[in-house]
Amino acid sequence: MTQITNAKILIMATNGFEQSELLVPRDKLREAGAEVHVTTLDGKEIKGWDETDWGETIPADAKIADLSSANYDAIVLPGGQINPDLLRVEDEAMTLLRAFYNAGKVVAAICHAPWLLIEAGIAKGRKMTSYHSIRTDVENAGAEWFNEAVIADKGLVTSRNPNDLDAFVAKIIEEIEEGTHLRAAA
Repeated sequence: MTQITNAKILIMATNGFEQSELLVPRDKLREAGAEVHVTTLDGKEIKGWDETDWGETIPADAKIADLSSANYDAIVLPGGQINPDLLRVEDEAMTLLRAFYNAGKVVAAICHAPWLLIEAGIAKGRKMTSYHSIRTDVENAGAEWFNEAVIADKGLVTSRNPNDLDAFVAKIIEEIEEGTHLRAAA
């Protein structure tokens, strides 16, 4: 079991992340005492999408290809339409995501980020939620979809949209503090 004050959490994103879905978890998890890093494809800053237009640019701490899941307790995947669609075709991103999942670490995805779970082969047989427009994608991948603020299934945490961020962050903390989650590898 890892206390949140001793946890290391990785947020994986690229340009076009839904701004609140990265900034709120990053800031709230840090406020709770966790060490939180942001990783990008090239290790450089990325620009968010703030509801209807480009938002803030945020710095990155590392390049995805340079990281190991062994150094973290959880990975958080912000949504938005652009961010997960760009990441799901990147081998380094999918490899890192599968490593977190296969190690029983917490994997948290909000909004459109379950597209990454689908691409990584993680969705099948899981209970999940997502932004309503990708419900069919989630179900076609073999997951059972629920219209709830947050769903946790053996350390896999999913949430629908920015309105659910408080529940999303609270569930991430709870799942990290539960420890390693045993599940079949992706």
